[in-house]
Amino acid sequence: MRGNKSTDTKPEIFVRQLLRLAGYGYRLHRKDLPGKPDIAFIGRRKAVFVHGCFWHQHKGCKRASKPKSRMDYWRPKLERNQARDAANKKALEARGWSVLTVWECEIKQPATLAAKLQAFMDGKHGGGCHSAVDPNGGDPPQP
Repeated sequence: MRGNKSTDTKPEIFVRQLLRLAGYGYRLHRKDLPGKPDIAFIGRRKAVFVHGCFWHQHKGCKRASKPKSRMDYWRPKLERNQARDAANKKALEARGWSVLTVWECEIKQPATLAAKLQAFMDGKHGGGCHSAVDPNGGDPPQP
C-alpha cells in the first residue's frame, strides 16, 4: 500500500516555496535526524514537518475523519502515526532542536502560514504542533 507519497507532496512543496520566497535555505529529509524532518535548518537547529491532516490526525480538522470501514486496521495505524510523530518531536527537542508542524489544511491561508513560518524562524513561535489557522476554513491558495 505505497500509493501515497511520503516526500515532495504538494503541501510540502508549497511550504518550501514560501520559505524560499522569504530567503531561507534548507535541507530536505535528513536521515541523520529523528523522524527525517521534511525541512531542516541545520545551523539554526530548526525542523519542520509537513503533515497530512488525515494521516497524522489533525485534531479538529474535517480532513482528519476516521474511516468507517476496517477500523481494526485504521485505528492502530493512525495511532501509531501520532505516537511516532510525538516521539520524533521529543527526540529532536532533546537534541536542542525547535520543531514546527505545518498541517496540510494550513496551505489554504498562505499569508497566515507565511507569518507562522516567519515567527518560527525568528524564534517567536513556541514550536508546538497546533495550527494557528482554522483547519476547516479559508480559500485554496492561488498558484
